[in-house]
Amino acid sequence: MQILCRSRQGVITQSWSGDGGQSWGAMTGTNLPNPNAGTDAVSLMDGRQLLVYNHTTRGSRPAGREMLNVAVSNDGKEWEPVMTLERQKGEFSYPAVIQSRDGKIHITYTYLRRSIKHVIVDASKL
Repeated sequence: MQILCRSRQGVITQSWSGDGGQSWGAMTGTNLPNPNAGTDAVSLMDGRQLLVYNHTTRGSRPAGREMLNVAVSNDGKEWEPVMTLERQKGEFSYPAVIQSRDGKIHITYTYLRRSIKHVIVDASKL
C-alpha cells in the first residue's frame, strides 16, 4: 500500500506499508515535481495507478498551479507524465479522480478559482 503526499520539498513524497496501513515506512521523494499542491490518485481496473497533480515548482514558468498533469505508473515507483490538462496563467488545483464502471476516467478540478472543470479520459488511450 502506498500513500502520496504534497510536501514543501518541491516534489510529491511517498510512503509504503506492507501491513495494510498499520505501519508505514519513511517518507521519501518521488520523481514528480510539485509546488506543495493537492493531488489525487486512483488504481485503475487494468492494475496501473493514475495521478493528477501540478507538475511544476515554485519560481519557474509555468509555476505553482499553472499546469495540471496526469501521470501513470505500473508499480507506484516510476511515474510517467502522459497528459497535460492545463498549462496557462491562472490556477488549476484540488483535483479529484475516479474510474467509472465503463472504464472512463473522470477528473474534476478547480478551474481558475471560478468554477469546476470535468474532464473524461479513455484509460485505454493512456
